[in-house]
Amino acid sequence: MTVQMPISVRAFALVFTAFCLAQVAIAQTRSGPMNAKGAASAQAGDAPPAMGVVEWLQRMHTGARQRNYVGTFVVSAAGGDLSSARIWHVREGDLQIERIEALSGPPRSTFRRNHHVMTFLPEAKVVKVEKRENLDLFPNLPDKPDSSIGDFYDVRAVGKDRVAGFDADVVQLVPHDTLRFGYRIWSERRSGLVIKLQTVDGDSRVVEQSAFSELQLDAPVKAQALAQMMTNTSGYRIEKLELERTSAQDEGWVLKTPVAGFKPRSFYRRPAGGDKTGQDRTVQWTFSDGLASVSLFIERYDEKRAPRDGVLTIGATNAIRRRLPEPASDWWLTAVGEVPQQTLNAFAQSLARTR
Repeated sequence: MTVQMPISVRAFALVFTAFCLAQVAIAQTRSGPMNAKGAASAQAGDAPPAMGVVEWLQRMHTGARQRNYVGTFVVSAAGGDLSSARIWHVREGDLQIERIEALSGPPRSTFRRNHHVMTFLPEAKVVKVEKRENLDLFPNLPDKPDSSIGDFYDVRAVGKDRVAGFDADVVQLVPHDTLRFGYRIWSERRSGLVIKLQTVDGDSRVVEQSAFSELQLDAPVKAQALAQMMTNTSGYRIEKLELERTSAQDEGWVLKTPVAGFKPRSFYRRPAGGDKTGQDRTVQWTFSDGLASVSLFIERYDEKRAPRDGVLTIGATNAIRRRLPEPASDWWLTAVGEVPQQTLNAFAQSLARTR
């Protein structure tokens, strides 16, 4: 499930760096053990509104876009680390602009203006520029949520609670199978903005928690001020991430057996290692069930680098890396997503080369 944080798992530039970038990204946006008793503190005496899964998610989706706010966002995962970021979010008409400043780990500022994203890395004096059709707002839904989400999650009212001084409705999303995590969500009562989120595994353990420790709703932040900061690239080298939209069919890939609930969202390619011929392509195939996302990064096998098969787990994010079996053994797959590892394995086992 996506929260309003710089989740750079969705911004891998090259497949072969996926594991390293995942570690950096999670260090910025995730960490620390969390006690599930927080959810139990919700007061059941004042139940949240009776709504279905799609209605709740649409309310949260709207809350993330419609309100201006400034806050400090803290993320913790079962590994024991803790990290935070400062977020400024402004909406003026059709314009949405956001600034996310990492407060822990390497200095990093991410600006988003509608679909345009710029990430400033002060230590390297580099600005990475890209365009994202998906703004990674919580929850990760299209403008019109797919009604099939209700086929894979149930919603249960927990009660009410207070987070960062705001009253919140607390609900739990319970998955129908083991291919996805469950969620406990604290939604600000007036706006619907998600102000706290717990990701829960199949054993009801909290594997990751995100929450505002301090929040100002309807903060007097001007879009123009953030836009000026975003365009101030003096002294920085600009690196543009050029992605070309294509399709799995055109690139010669197929899922022999679809993974239940996960629908393809996008397919992009870019030449790897500066190759402009398109012969040495790196491709990214993205899937989502409306809440959780999975990215398949596929690259040519390179004997010089000879990467090894492996797995990585940080909080709710899992990643696997493996060489594909014959007849696609000259390709490597890195699968990354906020899903159980068995879900990534299902994608890997189903991925096949068609030519």
